[in-house]
Amino acid sequence: MSQQKVIAVVGATGAQGGGLVKAILADPSGEYAVRALTRDATSPRAQELVKLGAEVVQADNYDEESLVAAFTGAYGAFLVTNFWAHMSADRELEEAANLANAAKRAGLQHVIWSTLEDTRDHIPVHDDRMPTLQEKYKVPHFDAKAEADLLFTAAGVPTTFLRTTFYWENLANGWGAARDADGVLTLSLPMGDSRLAGIAVDDIGRTAYGVFKAGPAEYAGRFVHIAGEHLTGEQIAAGLSRATGERVVYRPLTHDAYRDLGFPGADEAGNMLQYYTEFEDYFTGVRDLAEVRRLNPELQTFDQWLDANGHTLPTK
Repeated sequence: MSQQKVIAVVGATGAQGGGLVKAILADPSGEYAVRALTRDATSPRAQELVKLGAEVVQADNYDEESLVAAFTGAYGAFLVTNFWAHMSADRELEEAANLANAAKRAGLQHVIWSTLEDTRDHIPVHDDRMPTLQEKYKVPHFDAKAEADLLFTAAGVPTTFLRTTFYWENLANGWGAARDADGVLTLSLPMGDSRLAGIAVDDIGRTAYGVFKAGPAEYAGRFVHIAGEHLTGEQIAAGLSRATGERVVYRPLTHDAYRDLGFPGADEAGNMLQYYTEFEDYFTGVRDLAEVRRLNPELQTFDQWLDANGHTLPTK
């Protein structure tokens, strides 16, 4: 058997990275091996990865030297940042710069950078249809990742830009149905009649693995836009109703009302959902589900995700 190609996975104990780790370890061909990067190699999640067969190494996105050491000897790497841990575009760009520099210094042959659109291509900073955040962004966690794309290009790193989208898992973590004053389960995402592009986090990992298997000759320098299904709020509510066994009503808030909910990041989330709503045709149009399914034949529909995860949905 030829030597395994090592994929270094940033955020291996998190959502997207964890999905890729599972996809690699589940591949019976054994062509690739996992090097899981984490800030705490002794954590229970990290030790669980060791038991599953991954190599676990300690590294930090804010420490370029630790990233170089973790990437050295690997074939490729999956790179992701977690904006919601700090909600700072500047910090996200700092992380991305370290990742790009380390990938270059380590000589990686193929990198996948988990990124998003620059919403300012559609809504300039001076456009007052939504507030400007952190002085120069409309949706900072989108826009900063898009700015970071240029860091990988400038460094000459062979990179595939994987543009992701809304996780179905969010519907089980504060974004889903909640009881209104009358006790009715209500989905209030401010999407109007527009379709939301959603995906299961495991499918992000499986699709990324498909890109790695296809190789840099086909995918380096390309943008790959992914989703699992494009659904209206009414369709999502109907799926939640089937999964919970209780009627879920779709009553979308306005974007301003959503921004005013007051939870940390409500303005960011409201802007994001307004972008999804107003630019539905673009956002869903570039996410060709047939192409995603070619890379990931196991791509789940929303109903398939609900079949496996409906028990995680809040109903109280």
